[in-house]
Amino acid sequence: MAALFSSGAIADIVVAVMLAEAVGLGLHWRCTGSGLDPAASAAMLAPGLLLLLALRVALDRGWWGWMALALAGAGLAHGLDLAQRARR
Repeated sequence: MAALFSSGAIADIVVAVMLAEAVGLGLHWRCTGSGLDPAASAAMLAPGLLLLLALRVALDRGWWGWMALALAGAGLAHGLDLAQRARR
């Protein structure tokens, strides 16, 4: 288990689960017409994916600038998601 965290693979696993969730939400919306539309799903999942990217960079001891960009992107995506939800 420690190797999953020290290698950063845990972030990759969570990203894979989130992408499967996005596909599932998209298929549900396409087949039933209910639930979140793909744009809303993407807006909801984007901040988390960017946070996971920042985690991956940190676990790999990558350049701090990539981590800062990922965190800034996560904050921006979160703000856009909140603004989109407020308009509904």
